Amino acid sequence: MPWQLLISGLLLGLISSVHCAGMCGPVALALPIQLLPKKQKSIAIFLYNIGRIITYSLLGLIAGMAGRFIMVGSFQQIFSVVFGIGILVIITASYVFKKSLHITPLNNLYNRLQMFMGRQLKQQGLPAIFMLGMANGLLPCGMVYMAVTGALTLGSLSGGMLYMFLYGMGTLPAMLAISFLGSMLHVSVRNKFNKISPYILASVAVLLILRGLNLNIPYISPYFYSNGGATTISCH
Repeated sequence: MPWQLLISGLLLGLISSVHCAGMCGPVALALPIQLLPKKQKSIAIFLYNIGRIITYSLLGLIAGMAGRFIMVGSFQQIFSVVFGIGILVIITASYVFKKSLHITPLNNLYNRLQMFMGRQLKQQGLPAIFMLGMANGLLPCGMVYMAVTGALTLGSLSGGMLYMFLYGMGTLPAMLAISFLGSMLHVSVRNKFNKISPYILASVAVLLILRGLNLNIPYISPYFYSNGGATTISCH
């Protein structure tokens, strides 16, 4: 599997980590750990984040499995271009025309997750905190969708799982900071990131489009060619 793509998972996690701290930070700060001993508080925070990363890894496993079936030949290029264009359309609708996109299945998932997480927040104990982390990994998030798409394009169970694991590890520093430092982190950081996030997403979209155009640009738009029915990617 291309190591450059795997490293991009870690970098995407680092880039989106401020977004994660802003969106998921309130949940991390609301963890029911006030009554726990100091040592157990640290364990609880790590368990919460381990739960998140496990969910991301499982999503990567599923994406990699799907990628084995759809990331074949020219369809891989078509998918990359179409998905990149789709991201640009969503960015334009959301940030230029200020239109919200409502996807009913995702809204239903979000509502169910909120109910489940609300019940876990009322409980004391490490198992509930671990389950909170796993549920948090399923919350609708544009950055996670980008990462899952990257895992999908690998077309490999192990590759997809490793890609999403690295993505989760990339988000870890910011999430640990918000948990341990709490109110010391200024909310303006989130606002600044929200201003640049559409440009980051647009960059990812452009890279996806270039990747599918078969331009033979090393690592950016590698050349796809068929060899006895199998598709080979040449990165250099």
